[in-house]
Amino acid sequence: MNEAVPEPMTQNPVEKGCEERYFQALRAYLEGAGEQALGQAYELGRTTVSEGKGILEFVAMHHAALQKLLSDHTTAGDATQVLRHAEEFLVEGLSPYEMTHRGFSDAIASLRHLNQTLEHEIQKIAHAVHDEAGQLLVAVHLALAEVARDLPSSMRGHLEPVTGLLDQLEKQLRRLSHELRPTVLDDLGLVPAIRFLADRVSKRTGLVIPVITRLEDRLPRNIETAVYRIVQEALTNAARHSGARNVRIRLERVGRVLRCAIADDGAGFETSAVLASQPRKGLGLLGIQERLSAVGGTLKIRSILGKGTELLIELPLEE
Repeated sequence: MNEAVPEPMTQNPVEKGCEERYFQALRAYLEGAGEQALGQAYELGRTTVSEGKGILEFVAMHHAALQKLLSDHTTAGDATQVLRHAEEFLVEGLSPYEMTHRGFSDAIASLRHLNQTLEHEIQKIAHAVHDEAGQLLVAVHLALAEVARDLPSSMRGHLEPVTGLLDQLEKQLRRLSHELRPTVLDDLGLVPAIRFLADRVSKRTGLVIPVITRLEDRLPRNIETAVYRIVQEALTNAARHSGARNVRIRLERVGRVLRCAIADDGAGFETSAVLASQPRKGLGLLGIQERLSAVGGTLKIRSILGKGTELLIELPLEE
C-alpha cells in the first residue's frame, strides 16, 4: 500500500482551499452541473485576481485539478470530452483576468491622453508667456522710451530703475517659459533639451551635471517628453533633498529599449520607507512612475544611505 505524500508545510491554507474549490467546481461541471459550475469558475477567477495571483498560477491550479480528474477517465473518448469541457471551464475562470487587463489598459490609455493634454496646455502657456508677455514688455519699453524723450534730461534718470525692473521681469518670464516647455525640446529633441536643462540647473544650484550619451536621432515625441519631465523631476529632487554635489545623467539605446540612468552622490535614503510614504513625501517618485506607466516604461531605484541614489529607467521604443 502506497503511503500518502505529505503536503508541504509552507502551503497557504487559503490557497489549498481555493484549489479544492476549483477541483470540486470543475468536477461538477464535467458531470453536467452547467451554468452554476461556470459561475463558480468565474467567482474563483475573481478571488484569485483579488488575491494578486497571476494567470500562470491560475492555469497551474487548473492543470492540477485536470490531472486528478483525467486519472478517472481511461478511454480516449472520455479524455477528449473532459479536455473540451475543461477548456470551457478554464476560459470562464480567466474572464476576470481579461476584464482586469482591459481595465488596466483603459487606465493607461486615459493616463497617456491626460499627459498629452497637459503637455499641450503647458506648451500653450509657455508660448503665451514667452511670446505674448514678451511682446507686451517690448511695448512697455517703447512707451517708456517715448516718455523719456519728452522729459527733461534731469528727469530721465528716474525711469532707469523702472527699465531695470522690466529687464528682470523679462528674464524671469523667459526662464519660466523654458522650464514650462523648452522650445529646444520641440525643435532639436531630447538630448539638446536635457543638456540645456542640466546647464540651467547647474548654474542655479551649483550642481555638476554631466550628460553622457551617444544618442543622435530623434525619438517619438511622447518618449522625449516623458524622459525630459522625469529628468527634470530627478534634478529638482537632487537639488532640494539629496545634498548632492554631482548628478550624472546617462542616456543610451539598447536595441528597442531606451535606458536613462540618473545618479547623484547625495545622502541617499531607505527606498522601502520612502516608497511606502508616497505621495506624502515630496520626492516626486509617484509622478515619475505614472509618466513611465503611460509609455510602458519601468523604474528601478538604487539608494544607499550616505552614498547617493540612482534612478534606472527603461522605455520600449517602437520600430
